[in-house]
This record gives sequence, C-alpha cells and structure tokens, in this order.
Amino acid sequence: MAEGPTVVGRVAAILRVLSAHPNGAGTSEVAATAAIPRPSAHRLLEALEAEGLVDRDQQSGRWYLGPETFVLGAASAARFDVTSKAGPHVHRLAAETGESAFFSLRRGQQTVVMQREDGDFPIRSHVLYEGARFPLGVVSAGLAVLAYLPDDVITTYLQEADLAAQWGPSHSTRAVLARIEDTRTNGWAVNPGLIVEGSWGMAAAVFDPHQSPVGALTLTGIEQRFTAQRRQHLGRLLLREANHLSQRIG
Repeated sequence: MAEGPTVVGRVAAILRVLSAHPNGAGTSEVAATAAIPRPSAHRLLEALEAEGLVDRDQQSGRWYLGPETFVLGAASAARFDVTSKAGPHVHRLAAETGESAFFSLRRGQQTVVMQREDGDFPIRSHVLYEGARFPLGVVSAGLAVLAYLPDDVITTYLQEADLAAQWGPSHSTRAVLARIEDTRTNGWAVNPGLIVEGSWGMAAAVFDPHQSPVGALTLTGIEQRFTAQRRQHLGRLLLREANHLSQRIG
C-alpha cells in the first residue's frame, strides 16, 4: 500500500510539468523538473501515453499533455468554473490598458495562469503564460493571494517555503512581508521586475463567498509603462474588475 501514494504523486508531478510546457518537454527535462529518476519517469510517461493522458511527438520525442486531459478538464469545468467567469474581466483589462492581462487560480501553495489576453501595446512581457505556475509570494498574482491569507498561515508558509533559495534575496521573508504590507495598504500587489529585469506586473486578489483568495487578475508589461502615476490608474482598474469577479463568484 505504501507505493500507491508515491506513484500517484509522481504521476501528478509529471502532468503538472507538462502543463507548464506548452511546447512539450523531453524525458530528461520532465524527470529533472518532477524530481523523478529518468527510468521511472520514462516508464510512467509510456503508461500515461497508453491511457491518453500524455502524447509524444514521434519526430522530436517531446511529451505533451494528451487528449484525455482535455476530456477530464471539460468534465470538471462545471464545478471549477471560476476561470470561465474571469474571461470578460481579463478582456476588459487588456482592452482598456493595452497591456497583457491574466487570470491566475490558486492551487494549494501555487498560482497557475489560466487565461491570458494581450492588449494592443506591441511590446510585451513574457514572464507569464497559460499554464505557468509560481509559488505564493512570487509574481504579483502570488503576492496578491498570499497577502490576504491569515497571518498565521503566511508565517508558517514563509518559514517552510524558503522562497529566497530559489528566487533570490528579493524574496527573503522580510522582503515578502514588506510587499504584503504594501499590498494590503494599496489593495493591489506590484512585482517591480523581480523575476525578469524590466518586466513589471500588478495584480488584485479575487475572493470566494467566504472572503478567501481564490486567484488574482494581473496586468504585465515593460517598466516604462508602469510609472508611479499610471500604477494608481492600473490598480484601480484591477480592483474594479477583481471586485466584480468576486461578486460573480459569490
């Protein structure tokens, strides 16, 4: 019985890795990212392929999510329909600002980009893309969600996550707590080029009927488009759409 959860966990890790690689991933890349020995990853990928959960390009050898994942996603959409409700709000943000707009969903201790729509400004930030996953506290969406969790949950999470080890000193506990305070003061979170220099993001949390953050709406673009004066305008737009989406969810 001890092997069951291990296998399930490895399968889930593989599927998450592929969801973050829309252009596919090789066996070694899947194994390394999922922290699974390569022979084990290869066996699991072949078994998942037989079930239609992954698909392999015969020429490149790269792995992709398979058609069965689409069927399963469609079947679960009625229950997890926050993303479908977010579409109009993502569209309005992109149309009104010219920037790239996103909706990210909270999944445990991560945010996952579910929707993207680009505005008409020709220069874009490419930090976020559909399927991208980041820990809470990283990128503006993850910071916006983390800021509105209970203080004891935040403290425990930051002690265990050690964000600075992967994301650098700008994600030390002290730095993240300072940005949480700013987020709570302003209502929106700001990522001032912390992941990719010159690529800025802003986000506002979206809440369920119990006032728990379930995700965030985000705007991203180049630093020159996120001046202090314009951030006030963008922040108000994000709060407007996040509030309306929260009301629709409720």
